[in-house]
Formats: sequence, structure tokens, C-alpha cells
Amino acid sequence: MTDPSLSYQPYLDELIAFASAEPRKPELLAAKSEYFQLTGEVFEEDKSFEMRISSFLEFYLFDRKHPTAGKTPAEELYEQKVQAVSAEEASAFRNFTETLHALFEMRKAGGKALRLREMFSGKDYEVTERRQMAGLEKGDILEARLVPLKGHLLFSGAFCYHPRLASKLIRQEVKRRKNGADPNPQAFAWECARRALQVDRYRQIAVEKIYDFRSPSPLARS
Repeated sequence: MTDPSLSYQPYLDELIAFASAEPRKPELLAAKSEYFQLTGEVFEEDKSFEMRISSFLEFYLFDRKHPTAGKTPAEELYEQKVQAVSAEEASAFRNFTETLHALFEMRKAGGKALRLREMFSGKDYEVTERRQMAGLEKGDILEARLVPLKGHLLFSGAFCYHPRLASKLIRQEVKRRKNGADPNPQAFAWECARRALQVDRYRQIAVEKIYDFRSPSPLARS
């Protein structure tokens, strides 16, 4: 059984409370607008609504730097903790400043340890997973965030799964962009997220058409 101490949730709850305090509400709303411009606006009737909201929250906590302070909420809280608590407790908050958000290809599925390959760097990561990741198979592509904790890597709560029919197209586009001047893996992950949302909404349109990276998404305003 996986070590029950491998949970970052109590620390994450504290970070969320810190980052959503009333004085920070304007930045929270600005981040929400920015995120959905990048990944596509989501509505309550969308199948992925709750997951997309979780993804937005992680973007705000871990990725988006305050326009004047130049730090993420995770970085700000960690700096406070360094001054206020033990080094061991502070290290739990440092983990939130070291997350890895990317597009991954599943290299080994099943069991308590999964192997993922970051698609732009080609680096493999072993992920300790407590939950059953139903339906995931070798070769599947997903957008995920890895959180370090006690020498392990754990998944965050937010994912974006891409249809298997799109896997070959995504791999081809990654290869093309890696050979370009500015591959920008983060921007590509967001672009793929927009297309995944469109696949969920528009079942009558072929997956291959939606993931045709040679032209703008046919539903770019979705």
C-alpha cells in the first residue's frame, strides 16, 4: 500500500486559502480570464467543467506570476514559511514552487508506479499514484502536473486527456515544433487543451480535423 503520508493536500488547502484571501480576489479573477483565453472558455454544461476549473486554480497557484511582485502565490507563501516554520514544514511548501506541468506520453501504465515521458524534452518520470487511472494505456497522451513530495512525484488533481485518434498528430506537431526556433511547450499544451474541449463539444466533427495543427482550430473561438 502506498505510504499514506504521501499527501500534499493539507499544504495545498493552506495555499489555496492564502491565495484566495479577499485582497487577492482581483488577481484571482484576472488569472481566470487569462487562463480561459489560453485554453478556451468552459461552461457548466461541459463534461470537463470541474477538471478545467481545477486546472485554472493550479495555473493561478503554481504558474502565474503576480504582475508587480513577479512571484506565484506558491512562491510567496513559501518565502513566508521559511521565516515562520521549521525547515521540514517549509520544504512541503517549496514543493509547490517546483511542480512540472507538461504534455506527457504514457510509457508504462498500471500498478502503483507509472512512467511518463515529457514530450518536448524526452525525459522520463516515475510517478507514484495512489488512485486507479482507469483507461490509461501505453502511448496515451495527457496534460498533467507532477508535484514532488518526499522523494516521490505525485499527480496533481487536474488532467487533460487527449483522444487516441489525436496521438499521432500531437507527436508529429511536437517534432515539428522542437525543430523550430521557439518550441514553447507550455503554449502547445494550452493549444491542445483548447482542441480537447472542442472534441468534447462537437462530436460530429472528426478528431483528426480538430487536431489538424496545420491550420487554426476550426472552432478557435470556442
